[in-house]
Amino acid sequence: MKRREFLASSPAVTAGVAPFLQASQTGTRPALKITDIKTFLVGVGNRNLCFVKVMTDQGLHGIGEAYSCGPDEATVKVIEDFKGWLVGQDPRNIEHLCSLMFNFTRFPGGSVVNSAISGIEHALWDVSGKAAGLPVYMLLGGKCRDKVRTYQSAGGGEPQQVAESAKALVEKRGYTAIKMSPHMSGTNAKPVNYVTRMAGRRVGAVRAALGPDVDIGVDIHAKFFEVNRALRMAKEIEQFNPMWLEEPIRPENVDAMRKLSEHCEIPLASGECNYMRHEFRPILAAQCLDFVQPDICVCGGLLEMKKIAAMADAHYIRVAPHNPMGPVATVVNTHFAVSTPNFFILEYHPDDEGARKDLLKETAIVKDGHLPVPTKPGLGIELNEEAFRHYPPKPWRRGFEYRADGSVGYI
Repeated sequence: MKRREFLASSPAVTAGVAPFLQASQTGTRPALKITDIKTFLVGVGNRNLCFVKVMTDQGLHGIGEAYSCGPDEATVKVIEDFKGWLVGQDPRNIEHLCSLMFNFTRFPGGSVVNSAISGIEHALWDVSGKAAGLPVYMLLGGKCRDKVRTYQSAGGGEPQQVAESAKALVEKRGYTAIKMSPHMSGTNAKPVNYVTRMAGRRVGAVRAALGPDVDIGVDIHAKFFEVNRALRMAKEIEQFNPMWLEEPIRPENVDAMRKLSEHCEIPLASGECNYMRHEFRPILAAQCLDFVQPDICVCGGLLEMKKIAAMADAHYIRVAPHNPMGPVATVVNTHFAVSTPNFFILEYHPDDEGARKDLLKETAIVKDGHLPVPTKPGLGIELNEEAFRHYPPKPWRRGFEYRADGSVGYI
């Protein structure tokens, strides 16, 4: 199908796109300005999802998703503040507008500010793709692969329960990889030997259930700050050939992560708590990780994650994006994965189950462990705003965990 025929037949191409298709034939570039930015805070399960919608004067709009950090109303307020900076600007000047938000914020952003920037940035790409009549990945260098490999996390308490959960996921969706926590509940209140021994039992049970070839990611969730504890756990589970050991220690101390990597036989993965390319520079330079895991909803957005991936590629490190958020985030990550040579695998939460199935008008579904490549202009999705009223937001936080003596534990 010729490009012009595809665009004319695509349901994603609305009347607002027509001036841009005509302009592509005449060589002109019509004016396009941001007129409004809206946010939608939607409650699903035990957290909220924060969607962003950028409106323009030509009838085009774009959508994105900001990270849900906990104080989600704060993220909404930051987006509303940025709106005053962006209204009247051309949404296609993405590099310029992101530099504006990042550099004119008084101090380097933390999770809330960077989540706001990320969600807006996704929406700018969606507008740009629609204006060009192309999927976003075509604006990022084109297609590197024909499908996107995914994995899902298994649940369960006792070793046999998590093993059954992992096996059911592989059988249902055809995954070639799953992820799991090595921890039983109440880990911080248990002796080190118990925690270590149970980790071996849990990972061993999953390996026995899945056989030798399915990849198993093991996620410690940064519960440790002591290198020796992480190393003891690694020694306990390395016999089961894990795909990686994720967030084996807290991310602040690069030297500690380097020390761990020098003694650990399991590949190490981390990065979900790091923002912008500036925080990834010392991690990559230290050569202490085998996979980096930036989150596209908090690291600065799609283009920023492309820059992080390029830096990682120069250090021979692959990218496995952190993706615990909603269906918009999954689609943005899909465009990243399709256009990025050193992409490895994408975290996935089923978008055809629970409240998530109602949030988009059309949802891509995993088949044989992979997501399909989008074909429509922009991100290729639309929010189902009518459904949002059924899922009001509510305050949430990560669970509190304490050690046996009552002191604060790491989570």
